[in-house]
Amino acid sequence: MGRRWIRALAAVAAPVAALVLPSAPAPANPGVVVYPGMEIRQDSNVCTLGFVEPQARIAFTAGHCRGSGPVRDRHGNLIGMQAVFRDNTPNGATVDTNHQIADWEAITLAPDVQVNNVLPGGRMLVVDPGFAPAAGQPVCHFGVVTGESCGTVEAVNNGWFTMGNGVVSQKGDSGGPVYVITPDNRAAIIGMFNSTWGRYPAAVSWQTASQQAREDVISAASANVGPPPPPAVPMP
Repeated sequence: MGRRWIRALAAVAAPVAALVLPSAPAPANPGVVVYPGMEIRQDSNVCTLGFVEPQARIAFTAGHCRGSGPVRDRHGNLIGMQAVFRDNTPNGATVDTNHQIADWEAITLAPDVQVNNVLPGGRMLVVDPGFAPAAGQPVCHFGVVTGESCGTVEAVNNGWFTMGNGVVSQKGDSGGPVYVITPDNRAAIIGMFNSTWGRYPAAVSWQTASQQAREDVISAASANVGPPPPPAVPMP
């Protein structure tokens, strides 16, 4: 994912954040550090932060984690505001593998929090277009409940994939990053945890989620552009 559209997302979300963040009941604590893999709370929803872009100060988690707007850490400190999201996660225990699951949320981070892209285990979480989900691929997942667990990609479906052979998850892990360990010991994100389908933990593809976010940024930016001015009437 290129940084240009993330900067555009930050620009689109900034007016909303400017309206809400200063008047929030619990101001951002300058001692709070925002990072991928941390616990976040939105109303009564407890989830895991999936990705952080430090320069644009934008973060991502699962769309079904969304709340009424404010995003807080486990201690109640305000860390940001919900910006845009998509969520069509099916209800029930099964899902058609042809069904495209969209489940992501972008968060505008508060101006006073500290931001980094380092997972709790110490690896830097990065975007690398050279990595994408593939059946049999070794992967790891981090959630605030289960910590880091590793296994392989079981199957790749329509914008989402399942995992097995050691990958575990529990409620609260939603939104957590799924990544490949690179040869230089970084973590390249390929997805964000969505749910468990049957006996397999599942994640939405980062490539698909970022493309959808890019489309929504373009749509929002277009909506903010007013109609062209009427042509000038020549003077008699």
